Amino acid sequence: MTNVPLLTVERLTKHFPVTRGVLGRRVGAVRAVDDVSFAIAPGETLGLVGESGSGKTTVGRSILRLIEPTSGNVVFDGTNVLGATPDELRRLRRSLQIIFQDPYSSLNPRMRVIDLVGEALEVHGLTRGAQTEERVSSLLRRVGLSPSALNRYPHEFSGGQRQRIGVARAIALEPKLVICDEPVSALDVSIQAQVVNLLQDLGRELGLAYLFIAHDLSVVRHLSHRVAVMYLGEIVEIAPVKALFAQPAHPYTRALLSAIPEPDPTRQRPRLVLAGDIPSPLNPPSGCRFHTRCPAVMERCTSEPPALYEPRAGHVVRCFHAEGTSGPGWFAEVEERILAQVAENERRAPPAPRVGLGALSSLAPDPTEARRPSTPAQAGARGSVTPDPVDTQGGRLVARRSRWTLAVYALAFLALVAGAVHFSRRRTVERELGALAFELTARARATGSFPATLSELGWRLPPIFGRRGLVDPWGHPYRYRVLDGGRRFELRAGDLVRVSDVPAPLGSATPAR
Repeated sequence: MTNVPLLTVERLTKHFPVTRGVLGRRVGAVRAVDDVSFAIAPGETLGLVGESGSGKTTVGRSILRLIEPTSGNVVFDGTNVLGATPDELRRLRRSLQIIFQDPYSSLNPRMRVIDLVGEALEVHGLTRGAQTEERVSSLLRRVGLSPSALNRYPHEFSGGQRQRIGVARAIALEPKLVICDEPVSALDVSIQAQVVNLLQDLGRELGLAYLFIAHDLSVVRHLSHRVAVMYLGEIVEIAPVKALFAQPAHPYTRALLSAIPEPDPTRQRPRLVLAGDIPSPLNPPSGCRFHTRCPAVMERCTSEPPALYEPRAGHVVRCFHAEGTSGPGWFAEVEERILAQVAENERRAPPAPRVGLGALSSLAPDPTEARRPSTPAQAGARGSVTPDPVDTQGGRLVARRSRWTLAVYALAFLALVAGAVHFSRRRTVERELGALAFELTARARATGSFPATLSELGWRLPPIFGRRGLVDPWGHPYRYRVLDGGRRFELRAGDLVRVSDVPAPLGSATPAR
């Protein structure tokens, strides 16, 4: 490894907009990645760890521009990746590759192995025809597969074999940097070891640099030279792998390392369990983003975001407890500050209620407390905070508005349903009356006269006309112009009551009130 970085990421930021309404009005943004900076040297492996949802995958895909970053700067081998044109970006693809997490969805099920691995070779003009087949066979042997798999489809392989095909596809163009997006998380433990050893061997043979994204710290410790820890879109600590595992300076890193299982049952490792879940990146906490779960939180952590401190060369920490520390004893000073603050927070925490009648009675609310006014000073003296009446009224107002909104929506829905029913009923009525007009015209042509009633015609109105035989909900009779002779008829009480002559063009059959 050299001191000149192969990849430099500066203040990388990615916010996903949140829209609402038909017009797509922007109401917020998911802050997936915020101000991330790091560098990778040639042949180096940088492990990127953190909980699910911390933004690790977004960082990797933003570097490759599989998703466009919001802001920042990415320089690879002297070339600005974010400012590259499509042609320049295509040339960069030869040196920048990725291994995806899921070996099942990352391979096209309709393509054979020779097409999956050899497509990039032909797109970049490196091989053609028989040369492609020979090159793909060599790549399959390098990743531990038989060349006889050239004409097989992905569904014919196991998960570990599919991931080996993904590795072969990633190294086909002889890249300089490979981004490994949790490449072993979907595999069995025994297969994980094989794929990790394969990546390590390929890195040594081909001089590859890796950005290894994972949440398994044991795998990261085995493969990486340096480790970067992410929490809620920010990098909270970067250090060499041995220094990070031996002297974790950030409370979040200490919690992650305490979760690693201890293989020796006779040794007991102190477990640091974090309270709650990771906050939503849609509305991250103010100040330090870890302060809602940090056991060593201070008052300034809730309002002031910490800077990146470097107590030792190559070891960067985003925590106030590392502020001003340096020299050989820096870690002992940081650990002393963290333990002292944890003890102080535990001392200030309210005691847990006892289990018993006394404890239960003390938990019961005082009926006079709700009617008793209290000042902020009295509330602070009692160690509790009473609800603000303004906030309470605001909450009631919001609830009232919600009820009115639901009522308006319900009325609009009922009106829509009633309109649809009335439209359907009217169409049915017009269809029935049109058929009746056709029957009257046919009878008049056959007999020379119109029948006096519907019963004489042998016609019965369907139930849609109502019990009294009215045509519409207002009780108005329908008059229909007959197709022949310009005559019309009226319906009252479900029967034909009058046929009269009107001046109407031949062929009209429209209802008229």
